[in-house]
Amino acid sequence: MGIQIYNTLTGRKEPFTPLEPGRVRMYNCGPTVYDYFHVGNLRTFLFFDVVRGWLEYRGYRVRYVQNFTDIDDKLIRRAAERGISVKELADEQIRAYFEDADALGIVRADAHPRVSEKIDEIIALIRQLIDRGYAYAAGGDVFFDVGRFAGYGKLSGQRTEQLLAGARVEASEQKRNPLDFALWKAQKPGEPAWDSPWGPGRPGWHIECSAMAMDELGTTIDIHSGGSDLIFPHHENEIAQSEAASGQPFARYWMHVALVQVGGQRMGKSMGNFWRVRDLRARYHPEAIRLFILSAHYRNPLEFSLESLDQAERARQRLYNLLDHLQHLRQVARPGAAGDGGEAWPRRLEQARAEFEAAMDDDFNTADALAALFTLARDAHKTLTAESPREWVDATYDLFLRLGAPLRLFRPYRQEQGAAPEGDAQPLLDLLIEVRQYARSVRDFELADRIRDRLAELGYRLEDTPAGTRVRRVAPAPAPAAGGGEARR
Repeated sequence: MGIQIYNTLTGRKEPFTPLEPGRVRMYNCGPTVYDYFHVGNLRTFLFFDVVRGWLEYRGYRVRYVQNFTDIDDKLIRRAAERGISVKELADEQIRAYFEDADALGIVRADAHPRVSEKIDEIIALIRQLIDRGYAYAAGGDVFFDVGRFAGYGKLSGQRTEQLLAGARVEASEQKRNPLDFALWKAQKPGEPAWDSPWGPGRPGWHIECSAMAMDELGTTIDIHSGGSDLIFPHHENEIAQSEAASGQPFARYWMHVALVQVGGQRMGKSMGNFWRVRDLRARYHPEAIRLFILSAHYRNPLEFSLESLDQAERARQRLYNLLDHLQHLRQVARPGAAGDGGEAWPRRLEQARAEFEAAMDDDFNTADALAALFTLARDAHKTLTAESPREWVDATYDLFLRLGAPLRLFRPYRQEQGAAPEGDAQPLLDLLIEVRQYARSVRDFELADRIRDRLAELGYRLEDTPAGTRVRRVAPAPAPAAGGGEARR
């Protein structure tokens, strides 16, 4: 049946068919970089990276663009408060964004355009709108004439009269209509500005995304994405100005992530109920945060609590424990071993793969996809032992890494995939483990600790379990301080 996407524009799920077979053009409204981003922002950025990952899993070539808004009223105010330039603030916060996003496994977009780098394109688009009669200049500002665009309101599903009654509109004596919105803002004292045909000023918020998306991806793109709070006015205005300028559809599929809530209220800086991503990173494993975000369908609100993150951490540990167990079995299971049940386990793996793929194909249902992974993990713990065929163990391990990849899960294991010692290293490692076990048996813990620590420095982590000592290949560790004693525990 292929991938189905809920399209905000039509209000229903639709089969995904990109404009160009095999290629996807995808744009995500990125952060306004005046402060560290919080969990509410994270849900959007993380989820659409997963959408990109799943499209790639299904064989599409994806060009993914996520912008940075680096000139805005909030940046101007914050920079003034701190006594630095807007550019200095933006540069600092973009670096901070990448630090947090990289740590959480969010793959960088193919392009991260900044508003300040696209001023020429923005001015050209505004001139085109004026030439076509959809915009007008007034006192150094330029406004989009909403009344001229017949399709205004089609994304939010409201008539102009309804929008006028409920909208937060920009006040200006220069406007012809209260719903008209600024494409260009005349410079105010102390503000950064660029030269334009209408005088010095800067872009309005909405025009920037249209200009960047069309410049990077073309007149019509496949997927435009963002948080549900952007449906109106931001995305509604993007459609109006983009389609008025080009005469072509702007985006074929519109996808929106529901809000993160705290106690039933939207998480946000203005509400004072937000958690910054970097603060959570100091308390939780990155993949626990990721599991929490992906635990609910993206179109459903996500209730934030530290208790939920604690649960996500325990869930992550269950999955990591399984992968550690599988790594151990890969060292001890024998190729071609008989195993019980014939083809039962290979069929179970195929069933899990099919369930996972069906969930992700159905509007990127990460909650059901994760449920398929956890059910498979439970069954694998019950089924696979040292007596299982090595082929079963390998297939299970590989399937977890394969399905985890588009969700950006299991990064340590994917980075070290196939890293079990090979060739001449394995007999020597086995001998050292045997010596360490003997040292432990005669209570020579100093020698046992020394062997463990030296192997860690070389990139081999030893884990003592009831089933024996497991070996994991990891990044080489610095030498620990003297006097450890871990082998006693």
